[in-house]
Amino acid sequence: MLIRRAFLRWLVAAVVVLPVWLGVGWLIYGGGGWGTLGLIITVPVAFISLGIIALIVWARPTVRAERAVSWTDVGVVGAWHLSIIGVAFYGETATIFSVLAILLAIAAFWSSIWQLVSDGARRVQASMAEFERLAAQQSGPNGPDAAGGTSTRRPPHDDGDDVIIIHEARD
Repeated sequence: MLIRRAFLRWLVAAVVVLPVWLGVGWLIYGGGGWGTLGLIITVPVAFISLGIIALIVWARPTVRAERAVSWTDVGVVGAWHLSIIGVAFYGETATIFSVLAILLAIAAFWSSIWQLVSDGARRVQASMAEFERLAAQQSGPNGPDAAGGTSTRRPPHDDGDDVIIIHEARD
């Protein structure tokens, strides 16, 4: 649980730290002219994609309740973050890490969406089960019609008085 909670905090920090790391890596290891152009495109895309996935993960009710991400998030999003860190070394493997980062970004997005939908479906299912349980309890053997007689309950607007309806005549 400690690792998953720490990763949740890292998920928020990574939105800023990883794009900055791409710039720092470019300054240290150099990237040339095309590297500069790639950096101008990559840093905003990384910032936006990291932010979107962090928001999707935080949107899950179980993440907010437990204050921890799932192990799937740790694996998929963690691998994506490691590939972004690998890109910033701008060595011979930068292309491999770039392709891996793109593929893992797509996997992290769909994994987060899948978990969000699944978590929402579980919560709706639990709510419906509770609703059905309460409805069965109310109309079950201990309900108002349990004695076999008719119910003497009246609608809430009917207080037993006569009602006079006045229709307006239009000329």
